Amino acid sequence: MAYTIDTHSHYMPPEVAEHTAFFKAGWSDIRHHLKTMDAHTIDKALLVYPTSDAHLNMGGWSNLCKIYNEKIADVVRQHPDRLIGAGIIPIDAPDRYADECTRMRSLGLKVISLASSYDGVYLDDQKFFPVYEFASKYKIPVHVHPQILNPIGEERVRDPLLSPVLEYVFDVSICIGKMMMSGTFMKFQEVKFIFAHYGGVLPLLKERFDTTYQMLRKRNFVKDIFILPSEYFRNIYFDTSGSKSPGSLACALELAEPSHIFFGSDFPANQAIDEALSVIKKAPLKEEERRLMLENNLLKLL
Repeated sequence: MAYTIDTHSHYMPPEVAEHTAFFKAGWSDIRHHLKTMDAHTIDKALLVYPTSDAHLNMGGWSNLCKIYNEKIADVVRQHPDRLIGAGIIPIDAPDRYADECTRMRSLGLKVISLASSYDGVYLDDQKFFPVYEFASKYKIPVHVHPQILNPIGEERVRDPLLSPVLEYVFDVSICIGKMMMSGTFMKFQEVKFIFAHYGGVLPLLKERFDTTYQMLRKRNFVKDIFILPSEYFRNIYFDTSGSKSPGSLACALELAEPSHIFFGSDFPANQAIDEALSVIKKAPLKEEERRLMLENNLLKLL
């Protein structure tokens, strides 16, 4: 029987949405969300944090985490067969990361939701290591969403179109690059990192990463990272984030195996779910490969 899991969707609890600049309208209607899933034959959806300015208006990350994680857990408890919850951590309190991860787990949240960066600090920073240690110990996937507050480049170009189209996804690519170069992926090999939007521009740059790394290694201009960059990329996971481009999927399949690429709708930001699903359903794939991308065994196991 066909089974589809949406690895990238959003629900913003109204208690949080009201404190944001962007997410007030259309992001807090879980009934509509479920009806949309039914209309497109989506069996389950992972709810990840879209990153927002809520913490700035709610007295900090700790207050946001308490409310957001509890409200996401509530809606998942109401629809356990349809929804998977991802929790967030109090970014401004690193000493509480492990405690909040424990609380997430007690709330029934199955995934950790991180942004690609926070105020210019990327996920290679050692302060995130307790999160990865927890994820490794309990086999909890980590979903990485683009940062929308001051992503890379916004200090030079701030534009209502260029920032979300270019800078958000560049921030994801830089995050992956820094985690690779710092040895974070090597240190936490057991953690299943899922990066949104195909990892940003990564699929277009796989070959350039390898050839440039090899050239620079010969002249000792870059440190030894032990394997080619493309080998790191093949060991992490990506979601399609509502992409409707067959060409983008083809590029991503040069970067990673089908078992490491998952369907994600990016709903409600993306409303064209049929088109996004059609890219996978019509791609020149073996049926087993197509099933892996739509079903996402990684999340189904949870």
